[in-house]
Amino acid sequence: MPPLYLGLDVGTQGVKAVVYDSKLKQIVGRGAQPWAILESTVPGRAEQHPKTWVEGTIAAAKQALSAVDRSAVKAVAVSGQQHGMVALAADGSVLRPAKLWCDTESAPEAAELSQKLGYTVVPSFTSTKLLWLQRHEPEVWSRLAAVLLPHDYMNYWLTGKQVTEAGDASGTGLLDVAQRCWDARLAAMIDDKLAGCLQRIIGPDESVGTVLPEVADLLGLGHDVVVAPGSGDNAMSALGSGITQPGELVVSLGTSATLFGVSGQPIIDPSCAVCPFCDATGAWLPLICTLNCTVPAEEVITAFGISHEQATALAEKEPAGSGGVSFLPYLVGERTPNWPDSSGAVVGLRPGLLKPGVLYRAALEGATLSLAAALSRATDLGLVPKELRLVGGGSKNALWRQIVADVFQLPVKLPLEAESAALGAALQAAAVHSGVPVGAYVQQNQPPISEQVVQPNPANKQAYEEALQRHMQRGQRLFAPQQQQQQ
Repeated sequence: MPPLYLGLDVGTQGVKAVVYDSKLKQIVGRGAQPWAILESTVPGRAEQHPKTWVEGTIAAAKQALSAVDRSAVKAVAVSGQQHGMVALAADGSVLRPAKLWCDTESAPEAAELSQKLGYTVVPSFTSTKLLWLQRHEPEVWSRLAAVLLPHDYMNYWLTGKQVTEAGDASGTGLLDVAQRCWDARLAAMIDDKLAGCLQRIIGPDESVGTVLPEVADLLGLGHDVVVAPGSGDNAMSALGSGITQPGELVVSLGTSATLFGVSGQPIIDPSCAVCPFCDATGAWLPLICTLNCTVPAEEVITAFGISHEQATALAEKEPAGSGGVSFLPYLVGERTPNWPDSSGAVVGLRPGLLKPGVLYRAALEGATLSLAAALSRATDLGLVPKELRLVGGGSKNALWRQIVADVFQLPVKLPLEAESAALGAALQAAAVHSGVPVGAYVQQNQPPISEQVVQPNPANKQAYEEALQRHMQRGQRLFAPQQQQQQ
């Protein structure tokens, strides 16, 4: 019986579980369980109770394991939503609901830390939530003995051990990313006791331990099942998309958009447009996130009463660059660039251009150009892009795939597994159990990729270089703070 490996993706909206067969090199079992953010009337609050993650994970894991020989499962790993703050007492009990990455109650604390440090710290980072906790809930703070991230907490539930790893820890705002260790100075800026609440950082190829007997019995697993270190969801999605080498990038086109890629050196951006994350192999994973991606195109089809298929057919007839029309896609404000008060704008209209094909193409281009603008920042800091893998709902649109290839002037590959974070966790579990470095294991056991490779059209290179300049200049003029415009 070939060994099987369980991968868990504990996210904001629910958990996904997959069972990976290392001989067949494919997923042989799946499970899922949704959950919600706790209801609250407090502006900006977004919290969940960790017991919800545990209960949902049990249900999803049992579902995924129901069709396989559970005795063949040899290891498990967890992918988790990043940045969340899980506060524990000395006895390991949860002191309060976990504050999530999307909780913005700590915006004042983020602004204060940014001013003190001289670089941008966004409210999603765990450090801002800890400063908020110290100020707003002093009784809880006085009992605080350990700070865990969501995936760390799930590892604690699985093994009884409190540890972390650099990939997820780099989203706390407390890590020396270059050295992959805690920064005592940053911790002390919040409170002198905080350094003692942070967890030991283990390496990417180490195991946390084995599953506790009571948890193993609950899931029907053996008592020798190894727990790999896991990581944040982006680092795990990178593994599940098959990227392990410097220059390999992933672009995800959803409601929001993310772009991340492997780098052999840390990419430190004081503006925080490029998040300085570590990856799950011992390298680094600079990441870009924009808030507006698929929604602008949805707005176009709603306004004209047509389908995506009809709009795509019309847009394919329009030239690259949409005849000079820029759709600045900032419908809900934007974090990259950091323009929270910006809005959507269509600029550059001339007679005959106010039609659905132009606007739909401009919407697709606008979302893509926003990522390209941020990527130019990462390349200035040392990232060298070589290849791109495209995932998310937007990747199903053939025109959009070509636009991405043309804007970035990179070949685009298409991973076939939608649950890339859960698959990445399973691959990490297999690597750690096998004693093979994680990066090497993923290289040797590449996730399924479509045979189709979208090649960039060199004829569109200049058109998109000019469109990118228009996109950046028009956005600056409309939305950048005055001091930025004067620089």
